[in-house]
Amino acid sequence: MDTQTEQGSAGADLETLLRVTGQVRDNVERVIEGKPDVVFAAVVVLLAEGHLLIEDVPGVGKTQLSKALARSIDCTVRRIQFTPDLLPSDVTGVSVFNQNTREFEFRPGGVFANIVVGDEINRASPKTQSALLECMEEHQVTVDNVTYQLESPFMVIATQNPIEMEGTYALPEAQRDRFMARVSVGYPPQAAELAMLSTHTSTNPLDDLEPVTDAAELRKLIGIVARIHVSDAVQRYAVALVSATRHHGELSLGASPRATLHLVRAAKAAAALRGRDYVLPDDLTSLITPVLAHRLLPTAEASMNGRSTAAIVESVVAAVPVPD
Repeated sequence: MDTQTEQGSAGADLETLLRVTGQVRDNVERVIEGKPDVVFAAVVVLLAEGHLLIEDVPGVGKTQLSKALARSIDCTVRRIQFTPDLLPSDVTGVSVFNQNTREFEFRPGGVFANIVVGDEINRASPKTQSALLECMEEHQVTVDNVTYQLESPFMVIATQNPIEMEGTYALPEAQRDRFMARVSVGYPPQAAELAMLSTHTSTNPLDDLEPVTDAAELRKLIGIVARIHVSDAVQRYAVALVSATRHHGELSLGASPRATLHLVRAAKAAAALRGRDYVLPDDLTSLITPVLAHRLLPTAEASMNGRSTAAIVESVVAAVPVPD
């Protein structure tokens, strides 16, 4: 295949991706009004084969966002309500003895789906939260020394309340590091809230959502994103940004190499959504806060001074030179 034919094929692939993801974003924005940036980040994580953490106060639409994204795709969806009495076996599954066959049978848990919606994940104990570690990283579940593969695509969309709220457990560092991005929905603009009163009080907009793509097409879109070009200079820039967090005076824990991978994969998805088959430094910096901020731990002094990890990430971006 010559270069011109390859470019034409890549252009057609990007057109398909833009058309389908545009429909997904339109679908979600019918439910979450006035938050296009949050919806964009959610679609980026979906295309980059990551997992999404939505953190905010109750009532701003965290679960609505996750449900709207799930309903826009014709694939298997399971919802897990995380509560203090939820057991790890409720998440992964359990082997049950069958009296008729005199053998143990595996009953799959809530993670056996293409999209898993974990509602209020930090209401469950750390023991139950850790049941997600293997499936989020390796797309598999091991129960009683037997490993079960999870179907592709596989995405966990988890919601959590701020840790200051009563009855919550902070997610362990290993758990947070497996989420590609963390976003906050925030309160809607007044115009969007007024529009919500006229449309959401009589009917639930989720009931009218129809799938606009399916799992097979989504796998093709993920393949298109994987082929997005990342130059050596942009790769070095990504490594420099993440490495700077490991030596920052206001951080006791910097970002991991997994964070570097997540940042580049998310940037590739963002570039594709912007109609490009190559990544620019701006694609990295536009996503660096949602991708890195939740993985970092500020020092005690930085916390006392009210410095958020998001503000520290912004200072890192300002300090690291942008490649030509």
